Amino acid sequence: MRRRAVFGVGACIVFLVLLGLGTWQVERRAWKLDLIARVDARVHAPPVPAPGHADWPRVGPDDAYRHVRLSGTFLNDRETLVQAVTELGGGFWVLTPLRRPDGTLVLVNRGFVPGDRRDPATRMAGQVAAETTVTGLLRLTEPKGAFLRSNDPGDDRWYSRDVAAIAAARGLSDVAPYFVDADATPNPGGLPVGGLTVIAFPNNHLVYAITWYGMALMLAGAGLYLLRRGPGARDAEAR
Repeated sequence: MRRRAVFGVGACIVFLVLLGLGTWQVERRAWKLDLIARVDARVHAPPVPAPGHADWPRVGPDDAYRHVRLSGTFLNDRETLVQAVTELGGGFWVLTPLRRPDGTLVLVNRGFVPGDRRDPATRMAGQVAAETTVTGLLRLTEPKGAFLRSNDPGDDRWYSRDVAAIAAARGLSDVAPYFVDADATPNPGGLPVGGLTVIAFPNNHLVYAITWYGMALMLAGAGLYLLRRGPGARDAEAR
């Protein structure tokens, strides 16, 4: 009898834990769907001016993927190549500082170039010198590096778009704490290729919720089966 009581208490605890995990995944799914909806609204909204110097301290997750517009002059001699894998294959993102009329700088991800066009001399037509306007998506900085690959400023190897580290390596000051992914507006000469931002938020929470709830249901079923059999049935089988 005591063993049955211990088993019952343990099963109830595990059952409640499984129910809690399933409910947590349901709540996470609702949060994720709301996040996706909010990001989608920002992406497809009319472009607004990119945050200026006074607004930089307030830039945060709620600004990610905001459709923005900014004007200025590219500092083409300070561009940085960040390794990238895109639908066009492997190559590099071209991050170029854009000097705004007030003197502040914003790193602009002008787009993708294949490995054999990493040298600016092979795409001179795209090295825009005149004042220009860029429209794209505001992105939050990506500090330190990519998964299992740390940025190496000393060797000029970059695997993520770490704004502060890139600014320091290029000797830049008054740099916005974000960067902008340029849209698909063609650049002279066809390179870099913009508009390749991937916006994807994994949303497997429903599958996880069903899994946890299913395990809870199986545990409950097994527990009821064993309780209904009772010690008498087990003793009869033993004889």
